[in-house]
Amino acid sequence: MFSSSKSSTDASSASASVAPAVDFECPSVGIRQGAGTYALSTATADPSALSMRYQVGIGQTARECRQVGTTVMMKVGVQGRVVLGPAGSAGELDVPLRFAVIQEGVAPKTIMTKLQRVHVTIPPGDTNVAFTHVEEDISFPMPKDASDIDNYVVYIGFDPMGAKEFERRRPAKPQAKPKRPS
Repeated sequence: MFSSSKSSTDASSASASVAPAVDFECPSVGIRQGAGTYALSTATADPSALSMRYQVGIGQTARECRQVGTTVMMKVGVQGRVVLGPAGSAGELDVPLRFAVIQEGVAPKTIMTKLQRVHVTIPPGDTNVAFTHVEEDISFPMPKDASDIDNYVVYIGFDPMGAKEFERRRPAKPQAKPKRPS
C-alpha cells in the first residue's frame, strides 16, 4: 500500500496552482465508532450466531495527500477481512464503505462524504478472505486558515443504510415478455 506523507507538489502542478502550496500534515484516518464491523444475517428480524452469513472488519488504513491549487487530494486505503458465518457460502458480496472528512471541534463539521461499494469475492472452500480498497478521489478545499486542517480527520466505516441505497439503485431485472398464443 502506501503510507502517510506530507503534502508535495510537483513543478507542473505548482505552475497551474491558483494558490501557493502549503506545508501541511495529511489528515489522520480513523475508524468511525460503531462502524468498524458489518454483519449480515439470514434472519434480519432476530439475528443470531447461527444465522450469520458473514462479518466484515477493517484491519488497517493508510493515506496519502497532496495539494493541487486550493484543493487537498487524498488517497485512502483500507484493508479488511470477510469471515463467513454458519449460514454463509462462497460467492460475491458488496460491502458498503463510507469515507467522511470531518473537521473536529466543539461543533464537528462534515466537509465531504463518499459511499463506495467494495466488491469482495469469496472462493469456494475459503471461510475468510482479505480485501483491499484504495479510494483515490477524496478531495476537499484547503481551509482558508491552513492551520485548521490539523483538525480534519477522515473517518471510515461500514454503512448498512448505504447497502439499502445500493439496492434501490440496482437496475430492475427485465421482465420476461408474455408469449403470444400460436
